[in-house]
Amino acid sequence: MAITLKDHPFAVETYFKTSLVLTYAIPKNELIHLLPPCLTLDTWKDEWAFVAVALVDTKKLRPKGFPAFLGNDFILAGYRIFVRYINEEGKRLRGLYILKSETNKHKMSILGNLFTHYNYTTTDIVMTKTTERMVVNSNQSDLDIEVCWDSFAQRFSFCRLERSQAICRSPPVYLYL
Repeated sequence: MAITLKDHPFAVETYFKTSLVLTYAIPKNELIHLLPPCLTLDTWKDEWAFVAVALVDTKKLRPKGFPAFLGNDFILAGYRIFVRYINEEGKRLRGLYILKSETNKHKMSILGNLFTHYNYTTTDIVMTKTTERMVVNSNQSDLDIEVCWDSFAQRFSFCRLERSQAICRSPPVYLYL
């Protein structure tokens, strides 16, 4: 099998300044039509399927081993469905099916699409973080998320999760920071 440029021909390294991952439980009938025939949904009680929205603010993203000054800063957004696959040997595998990948810079769209199958598009996404809160906004991607630090409970909780409900109509079941 020939290796192509789109098959991640080299490792990359970066620093994750900020990341936020939201996982949604959605009735499986709302997602099943999005998958190719070789994949099945990874479900809970054969009723609920899962979608993850990962938002990452990267610093100095570059090919592994390259000096940091050659790196670039990007915000990356990935929308993925949890899936199962049975290979030719009958082994059951789990993974993520890419629905969409976004970035805040055209350069990352071009390079990301040259070296991966992620099909990046450029959007107006912005992530800001302070000690008390993290905010993610994008008019083009219909995102408006605000996560606040609850000093009493010593954890993050949602302050605002508005337009992003368009991604999934239910609130997220997991919050990873």
